[in-house]
Amino acid sequence: MTQVTPPRVLTIAGSDSGGGAGIQADLKTFAAHGVYGMSVVTAITAQNTREVTAIEEVSPAVVAAQIDAVFDDIGVDAVKIGMLGSAEIVAAVASRLAVHQPEMVVLDPVMVAKSGDALLRDDAVAALREQLLPLATLVTPNLPEAERLTGLATGSEWECLAAARQLTRDGAAVLIKGGHGHGLEVMDLLLDAAGVQRYRHRRQVTTSTHGTGCTLSSAIAARLATGNGMRSAVGGAIDYLQGAIAAAFPLGAGHGPVHHFYRMTEKPLAQS
Repeated sequence: MTQVTPPRVLTIAGSDSGGGAGIQADLKTFAAHGVYGMSVVTAITAQNTREVTAIEEVSPAVVAAQIDAVFDDIGVDAVKIGMLGSAEIVAAVASRLAVHQPEMVVLDPVMVAKSGDALLRDDAVAALREQLLPLATLVTPNLPEAERLTGLATGSEWECLAAARQLTRDGAAVLIKGGHGHGLEVMDLLLDAAGVQRYRHRRQVTTSTHGTGCTLSSAIAARLATGNGMRSAVGGAIDYLQGAIAAAFPLGAGHGPVHHFYRMTEKPLAQS
């Protein structure tokens, strides 16, 4: 029987020792979507559900070497970018992607961990905006990240739309995530070549929100790699994430992870 090679998706991000975000969340999400996941580690973090206690960045040269190793042999159908940390790592990633020219790039501009700890240096924000945004197919900032990237407020739908329009000047579609807003309803706003699409869902009151941004952007990348159009990929990824949040099991004393494999199991694994 002929074996069919699954879509290949590469995550470029930091490692989360707690397993709920970063590379670990990305690979779990890829597996849940049936695509083949690969990884480029940009930083090693010591973190749990409560805090980040240490960060050690990987050298830009080794980041670049990891990217080349994957593209030169296995190939890549879509790339998801998460935590980069420094302007030097941003430059290394941008340089190698400009050479390899992947068809799909989902950029999640990770700046702050759920615990509030900074994951992107101030000098790297401008580098990310100037060097990586032009290479992105889709950028997925939350409200604070959109404000930091554009200098614009995001308190209303019209303000979010103005921020999205500024970011689309670099060619990328933009999904501004509304989870940091207020109210019983969350609205995620997508601005792409076809115009504006709004995705609305009820806010889930839970502490199991660690890695939600990583999970969403990885789910979008996986769906784009399998041939979904932009709006279908975003809508399906949002639905997947909402289910993963609803099915989350309690772990840790802070913000726990979502349940990435909830569609593959009838119930969470029993406690030993």
